[in-house]
Amino acid sequence: MILAIDVDNTNMTLGVYQGDLLKATFRLTTKALYTSDEYGILLLQLLANHGIAPGELEGVIVASVVPDVMHALSGALDRYLGKKPIHVGPGMKTGLRIVTEDPRAIGAGRIVDAVAAYEKYGGPVLVIDFGTATTYDLISQAGEFAAGITAPGILISAEALWTQTAKLPGIEIKKPKSILAQETISSMQAGLVYGQIGQTEYIIKKVKEESGIGRLKVVATGGLGRLIADETDAIQVYDSSLSLDGLRILYEKNRKGSAERAKNS
Repeated sequence: MILAIDVDNTNMTLGVYQGDLLKATFRLTTKALYTSDEYGILLLQLLANHGIAPGELEGVIVASVVPDVMHALSGALDRYLGKKPIHVGPGMKTGLRIVTEDPRAIGAGRIVDAVAAYEKYGGPVLVIDFGTATTYDLISQAGEFAAGITAPGILISAEALWTQTAKLPGIEIKKPKSILAQETISSMQAGLVYGQIGQTEYIIKKVKEESGIGRLKVVATGGLGRLIADETDAIQVYDSSLSLDGLRILYEKNRKGSAERAKNS
């Protein structure tokens, strides 16, 4: 079994794989102030709750966009699980060729999603991650990471509404009964949800136009991705485990080099 950890700005998503099977998943809030001992205890408790002993884990792979948590998290993995994690970053075998202007600037989470989307669904594919930010990444038929678009995530937009205005309240993000809202909460929900749907459909349309790729598969993931994917025909697939699957795939591609590094350390 392997442990895959995806560290986003808001949440840390963890999955345990037995071969290709996702055996267990759990989620933590990303907190830079946790110590390695706190992370270690949480990890042991979560694994134990799913009947998994640390000794059953073959290895760990981590993709992180939050550098501040990595010292404590890596220390916990080493001390409590006895594993030195593989870190997703430059120099990894990914199976993709990044042809953007600055390949090293592409975030680990986007690489993970791109690898999974290309391996699972083939190319050309546009993968949309509705996370803290909403990202759109284009992978060509030949496996080239060709372009990326970044927009504020739905939650960021919602928080801007209720923190930057005096009278707008915090709300649940869900689709209202009608876009023709007649009170404050549903009017905010309408703007956030239908606004995101409109943005998504327009960006997909422009990507197809400018890339010249008409038959483009669109795959969505991320916490609020289901909400949007269910409301538009522009998205063909919603895959909740895309990021964790990408980590598993990257672990398999890089496990030999990791084993050699661990042996020599």
